[in-house]
Amino acid sequence: MADTTSFRNGFTMVIGSELWQIVRFQHVKPGKGGAFVRTTLKNVRTGRVVDRTFRAGEKVTEARVERRAHQFLYEDSLGLHFMNMENYVQFAMPADHVAGREYLKEGGIIDILFHADNEEALLAEMPRSVELEVVESDPGLKGDTTTGATKPATLEGGAVVSVPLFISEGDVIRVNTSTGDYITRVSSQ
Repeated sequence: MADTTSFRNGFTMVIGSELWQIVRFQHVKPGKGGAFVRTTLKNVRTGRVVDRTFRAGEKVTEARVERRAHQFLYEDSLGLHFMNMENYVQFAMPADHVAGREYLKEGGIIDILFHADNEEALLAEMPRSVELEVVESDPGLKGDTTTGATKPATLEGGAVVSVPLFISEGDVIRVNTSTGDYITRVSSQ
C-alpha cells in the first residue's frame, strides 16, 4: 500500500478493478480544512482520462507496471505482432491498443506496458518522435524554404502530415507522434 505522498507522474494504482496512471497531480493545502491532492488519471487499458481528488495521506494500492522495448514485426487478422528485444518472445496485440499506429513501421521499436503481477500487455506507447520515409507527395520545390507554406505528405506507416514544400518522395523526415507535426528532414533522396 502507498499513500498520497508517493504520488508522482507515471505512478500506477488500482482503483476498483482498473489500473490508473497519474498524468498530473497537485498537492493543495487550503487555509481552512485538510490538505488534499488533485490528480488527473488515465486508465491504462482504455486510455480514458478523469480528474480525481484524494485526501492527504489516503492509502492506495500501487500496481507494478513495467515498460519493455519491443520490435514491431507485422500486422495480420490477429492484430499487431511484436517481439521482445531481450528474450525474443513474440506475441500479438489488438491494433486498438496501439496509440499512434500510423507512425509504426515494420522493424520499428515501441515500448509496451505490462502489468508485472500477471504479465498482461496493457498498452503500447510510441516514442516521442519517429523517422519515416515520404511515400507520396507532390513534387518538391527546390529552394522554397522561407514561405512557410506546407503540403500534405503520406508516410510509410500510413500517416498523412503537413510538410514544407521542399520535401519530396523518398525523403526521410522526423515527426512528433503526439501532435503529428513535421519536425525536420533527416535525409533526402
